[in-house]
Amino acid sequence: MSMIRDLRAVVRPSRPAPRTETMSAYDTTRDPATPSAIVDCAVYRDGTRVESDKPLGPQEAMRQVRRDGGFVWIGLHEPTEAEFAGIAGVFGLHPLAVEDAVQAHQRPKLERYDDSLFTVFKTIHYVEHDRLTANSEVVETGEVMCFTGRDFFITVRHGGQGSLRALRHRLQDDPELLAKGPSAVLHAIADHVVDGYLAVADAVQDDIDEVETEVFSPGRNGGVSRGVDSARIYQLKREVLEFKRAVAPLLRPMQLLSERPMRLIDPDIQKYFRDVADHVARVHEQVVGFDELLNSILQANLAQASVAQNEDMRKITAWAAIIAVPTMVCGVYGMNFKYMPETHWRYGYPVVMGITAALCLAIHRTLKRNGWL
Repeated sequence: MSMIRDLRAVVRPSRPAPRTETMSAYDTTRDPATPSAIVDCAVYRDGTRVESDKPLGPQEAMRQVRRDGGFVWIGLHEPTEAEFAGIAGVFGLHPLAVEDAVQAHQRPKLERYDDSLFTVFKTIHYVEHDRLTANSEVVETGEVMCFTGRDFFITVRHGGQGSLRALRHRLQDDPELLAKGPSAVLHAIADHVVDGYLAVADAVQDDIDEVETEVFSPGRNGGVSRGVDSARIYQLKREVLEFKRAVAPLLRPMQLLSERPMRLIDPDIQKYFRDVADHVARVHEQVVGFDELLNSILQANLAQASVAQNEDMRKITAWAAIIAVPTMVCGVYGMNFKYMPETHWRYGYPVVMGITAALCLAIHRTLKRNGWL
């Protein structure tokens, strides 16, 4: 279910995708007075969706609720300030919460404004990739803001992921749960988001296992591995940091929803928030573990690269020592002196070459026995 502070400046912000979702499948025509950001607007009474001949606007839906009871659930996708202003006026939403909902890029939180609760969730989507590279995007983030009132529930979604259409269908198939009112929808969304964290955590674990295997696998001929590209590990670490920023701030809001009695949260629903809070704590522990494990993998990779460089330097030094013997001999006999020992001896050349070769072989065997070659 679903931060290294020093790296915070380099973490890529959430990149909302273009709006791809329009009106719900329930609505085949659009009311010209309805803001284009509305994905679905419906009235629920006794756990059942109240059917309408034409798409409901926020004002008409609210009039029905105030007259006949039930609650209204409005879903929006990336509304502009102008599009959201009318809805905020109808439901009396606090200006600070409205500003956060429109601007997005908020950290997960739970705030109470008069007779409504404002909750922010970060949605996480795992980006499939054949192989992790230094530029791979591992997780993609979005946001779901929820306004919970006595007789209304409003979701504002940012990003291309995290559609709530399937969730709405599931809730409509469970009238007994939906009859609990807006707090049941809030729990369903929280549970849906945190379940996504669990799935992403499992996928990220696979990526970390892959990198860990590559780092600690033996090198050629059973030698020390030269490690992997450190940029790949660092990129994965940045993605885990983005994951952590979505999960860690959600711990406190879920604890409050599960432990502190709230007028807008049905007592029967509050019990279910305990399960969500436990799952958030579990994912948080996993993400913290990922962060620490990647630190260890990065340090091990750098250490292996250093060891490999030292081995290369030892080999270069060993061969330089072997080559030094013929270099010295050739340097001596290359001096332009008339009286040099053995220069006129018939066997002088083969003897000198033999001694040089023997010395080179002796040095080579000694260095190889000591692991330098």
